[in-house]
Amino acid sequence: MKLQYDFHIHSCLSPCGDNDMTPQNIVNMSQIMGYDVIALTDHNTCGNCPAVMKAGEKIGLTVIPGMELCTSEEVHVVCLFPDLEKAMAFSDYVYTTLPPVKNRPSVFGDQLICDENDEVIGTEEKLLITASSISCMKVVEVVTEYGGVCYPAHIDRSSFSILSNLGTIDESFGFNCAEIYDMTKEQELKEKYPYLKNLRIISDSDAHYLEKMRIPEQYIELSDKTIYNVFEYLTNKGDENFGSSDH
Repeated sequence: MKLQYDFHIHSCLSPCGDNDMTPQNIVNMSQIMGYDVIALTDHNTCGNCPAVMKAGEKIGLTVIPGMELCTSEEVHVVCLFPDLEKAMAFSDYVYTTLPPVKNRPSVFGDQLICDENDEVIGTEEKLLITASSISCMKVVEVVTEYGGVCYPAHIDRSSFSILSNLGTIDESFGFNCAEIYDMTKEQELKEKYPYLKNLRIISDSDAHYLEKMRIPEQYIELSDKTIYNVFEYLTNKGDENFGSSDH
């Protein structure tokens, strides 16, 4: 079956995420737009994953708990986990690797923690958009220890990407997958960086605002929409089952 997906969505817990990116709004917009499976990937935290997963469960939307980690080189890496327990354990660990910089809500955003009914139950005081001490060369190893999978985010962008910050991607990093925001650049990137031909290529919205949650244009072909099958797909190299939807 063809599953519409978006594995890179931020909530109101990300300092640069709009306060309207609440659990209910995220899952309801995902349902309206026809997504079968999404992942919540706030900056350096999984703190709103419990609420979004509960909200998604109520409407039959598969929600993968995740995070957009900022490595020590300021490379953004999407990290996904098979269950909430592993995600939260990784989140707790990442928290210890962030510098002790306090958030300034008037400058960076409120960093709201919500329940599944969109009630604000707290705020995060530490600024979540700083770089962790986890290096890009170690991130696959660390995420794997917590049962997760990870891939470099928006590699086609001019900032916070592995190509813009490090200038290359090869087997030494250990990635099986990579994210391209603008899929019209896929062939150009593969010609310039041949190693990408060995990787699973996916495309996500990186939405920080409801209006940036884009209409599904990509799909993955799986037997069902369980997190297990998504992980099997992401960890198998190659893109033979990847393609554009009929929309």
